Amino acid sequence: MSEPALAPRNAFHGVIAVWIVSLVAGLTLGIVLPEQDRVTWLMIAFGGIVLLSFAVQLAYGRARGFIVRVAASTVGALVVMGLISAVFGLSALAAAL
Repeated sequence: MSEPALAPRNAFHGVIAVWIVSLVAGLTLGIVLPEQDRVTWLMIAFGGIVLLSFAVQLAYGRARGFIVRVAASTVGALVVMGLISAVFGLSALAAAL
């Protein structure tokens, strides 16, 4: 007898997980680091997030839609970290005035 194929895991959970990690990393770096070091470390953290998105989607184990999932993870993380850096930049500008 043949067994029915199991339902595949939802790949969207991996995308959301990468976004959450980028949110936590961006907020942590923005709070902990001084103003002059934030941009450099946010770029380094984003590079790590890109690698994390590849690792998460490779662990998913399905080739179909791999590029779309990695792109969604990466672009979403870019938007999240961009918004965080904009908020910290505006707060630094407001503090300087």
